[in-house]
Amino acid sequence: MEFNWDEYLEDTGATAAPHGSFKHVDTSLQNGFAPGMKLEVAVKSDQNTYWVATIITTCGQLLLLRYDGYGEDRKADFWCDILTADLHPIGWCEQNNKILKVPEGIKDKIPDQEEFLQRVLKGACSAPANLLEGLHRGKNPLDLIAPGSRLELQNIRDSLEAWIVTVVDNVGGRLKLRYEGLEDLDKFDQWLFYLDPFLHQVGWAAQHGYSLQPPSAIRSLRSEADWQEILKKVKEEEEESSVPTDLFKDKPVIGVHSFSEGMKLEAVDPMAPFVISPATVLKVFNDKYFLIEMDDLRAERVSSQRYVCHLNSAGIFPVQWSLKNGLHLSPPPGYPGQDFDWADYLKQCGAEAAPQSCFPSLTSDHGFKENMKLEAVNPVDPEEVCVATVTKLKDSYLWLQLEGSKKPVLECIVSVESMNIFPVGWCETNGYQLRPPRKAIVNKQKKIAVVQPEKQFFPGAFAACDLNICFLISHFSVVINVKYCCPKIYFNHRCFSGPYLNKGRIAELPQSVGPGNCVLVLKEVLTLLINAAYKPSRVLRELQLDEEAAWHGHGETLKAKYKGKSYRATVEVVRTADRVADFCRKTCIKLECCPNLFGPQMVLDKCSENCSVLTKTKYTHYYGKRKNKRIGRPPGGHSNLEVAMKKPNKRRKRRKHFFVHKKKRSSTSVDNTPAGSPQGSGAEEEDDQDEVDEESLTEDSTSEHQDELLEESEVSEKKSLSSSPTQSELSHSLAQDRDKRKRKLRTFSFSDDENKPPSPKDIKMEVAEKLQLDSNPLEWSVADVVRFLKSTDCAPLARIFLDQEIDGQALLLLTLPTVQECMDLKLGPAIKLCHHIERVKLAFYQQFAN
Repeated sequence: MEFNWDEYLEDTGATAAPHGSFKHVDTSLQNGFAPGMKLEVAVKSDQNTYWVATIITTCGQLLLLRYDGYGEDRKADFWCDILTADLHPIGWCEQNNKILKVPEGIKDKIPDQEEFLQRVLKGACSAPANLLEGLHRGKNPLDLIAPGSRLELQNIRDSLEAWIVTVVDNVGGRLKLRYEGLEDLDKFDQWLFYLDPFLHQVGWAAQHGYSLQPPSAIRSLRSEADWQEILKKVKEEEEESSVPTDLFKDKPVIGVHSFSEGMKLEAVDPMAPFVISPATVLKVFNDKYFLIEMDDLRAERVSSQRYVCHLNSAGIFPVQWSLKNGLHLSPPPGYPGQDFDWADYLKQCGAEAAPQSCFPSLTSDHGFKENMKLEAVNPVDPEEVCVATVTKLKDSYLWLQLEGSKKPVLECIVSVESMNIFPVGWCETNGYQLRPPRKAIVNKQKKIAVVQPEKQFFPGAFAACDLNICFLISHFSVVINVKYCCPKIYFNHRCFSGPYLNKGRIAELPQSVGPGNCVLVLKEVLTLLINAAYKPSRVLRELQLDEEAAWHGHGETLKAKYKGKSYRATVEVVRTADRVADFCRKTCIKLECCPNLFGPQMVLDKCSENCSVLTKTKYTHYYGKRKNKRIGRPPGGHSNLEVAMKKPNKRRKRRKHFFVHKKKRSSTSVDNTPAGSPQGSGAEEEDDQDEVDEESLTEDSTSEHQDELLEESEVSEKKSLSSSPTQSELSHSLAQDRDKRKRKLRTFSFSDDENKPPSPKDIKMEVAEKLQLDSNPLEWSVADVVRFLKSTDCAPLARIFLDQEIDGQALLLLTLPTVQECMDLKLGPAIKLCHHIERVKLAFYQQFAN
């Protein structure tokens, strides 16, 4: 059964746990390079010379670089592929007698090359040489753990002995491991994330004084001589199957504990993490490891549940932790009665409680909330990864309800730092089967109707598909496409947030999102921005993809909620890493905020755009004018026509009410109120503004209101052959105009000569084409303009006028260059349309301009 996370989240009304909360997944996507590292790069203009460059950001095998000397100027930033570019670690040129020479673009800024290099390279971190040269060049470190690789795994059940394991499969860093010597016997296979503290490179045990012995559970399957022969064979093949030591540099550091034998505590059994029960420190191995046993008071018990712990092990708590947090503590088996009391139990056992100082402090700053969705490993069957819901939170622990497991499972207790939980979409990205909920709703018609883009993958994904990209998978080699890996997107909270986004809500956003799949990461970023807006529906409208525009990326459906209504619109996002930075910058400009508000570059101290010294007015001037060209007046905006105020002694600030874009009305109630009349209070106008903003969005991916307007205009067209309201209204309308002109002086001016309506003597038109208007075009609503066009041979263009909200005032300002540029019309249709517009202008001057 196909499962779609977006549809499931919409059906359940739930939200996905933020990607930034899964630190182990974040780490697995890193490629070994980090922002700030320096390397020597061939100069593009002269391939025989090199210069020092700094890594700005990384994305899979792609690096964004900037030559040292450009400072904060990112105009010369460039992307390069590690596999193909001429990149080397610092010092390579000196060792190989190559020339370091300042690029032409910054030659004037660096008068003394030697002094400059000494200054910038002092204390600098060079890019790792092994990632730039040899077999590992361009590879994600995670890809080096291929099937067949060997590692050492500590025995976590009863001792610190380790044994060799072979990697059977690697799913995004989650490894299926088989003990060496078991060959095809999979009964004892284990699944562990590669950063697990008990997993090490070959040779770790010998270095730290631990013996290599097969676990007691499998020791009886072979003779001692066989095990020694297997160990000898492994040592001979060590170089061929070993994994680089650098791969484990990000593993959690194990601290020194202060537990003593016999101490009591509360614990969760990792093999059955469903309840919290009393436990005992059975043995202390050394200052890092100790053995815990779950208490069992039954005399006839056959075996005990015990496991090795360290200071930062999940699922161990001080005595009374459950009581303090309002949780049920399950009494040990064989305990008389159900009401467990720690004081009586400690006295009965003659033991002491482990002091609070033995336990690390717990945190609640993790990003998880109740009812959030994620993907989690089934502790009963580790092969399964299920849809999971957060049902409860206490400090840094989650209670998860697994949905869709083959057998019903109780709520699991896991740490927020567990490596067995993953963000929404992780399984799909890595080509692994996710167990969907049994009652998941899947809209199969929608999936058939939409042409799916190429499957996208994180680095380290292991999957196969029959699309245009071929992924070769075997036990010994994997070809990974990192083209679609998006770099980490930073929210730079200090930057200017613009008129649409709420500064307070922006400050509450996470510091970064990603890295990961470009479409998924950018969709999450845009969703966070929409939710951080004063009016989410308005921001969604700004981001909405123009149906007439050419697509250069991938269309994603985003949603916004405002005033109790839900809206959705298609927004274009890019799919490849090399276009992410430009996409973020253009989106910021579209929202009239600082171009660095969010993007792959972190702003540390001072923004390169110097946005802190600009006022909102200046920023709108610099960035607002670059928005998509739109002919119709934006809601609340001013046209180039100016109308004199009805009462000169009114306060100046009332002027803004005169040109508020009126709420769309059907043809049965066309608004004929003069444009110069106030439309009620400012609050009412703001509501109209909101509704106009929202009407361009859809609730069910349709433009129902626009279709209604078009249908009504067609009905009205059949009722009357004229281009405006009926003849019976003409005399009344003209009388109103005459009466108003006596009481109020109307003036108008035009912004430039190009837009100035031609005088009658400049227009050569046949008498048969003379237009007689029934109402003043200045007062036409969008519906009136659409109705007029439907009565001409330019009826197919009515939809454009409706989409761009061109009313009468905007219509009178249209010229041939404007129509061609903003409507993207060819010369022929544009001339035909302008012919009708000139007829309206002429009629306006002859009938209403005096």
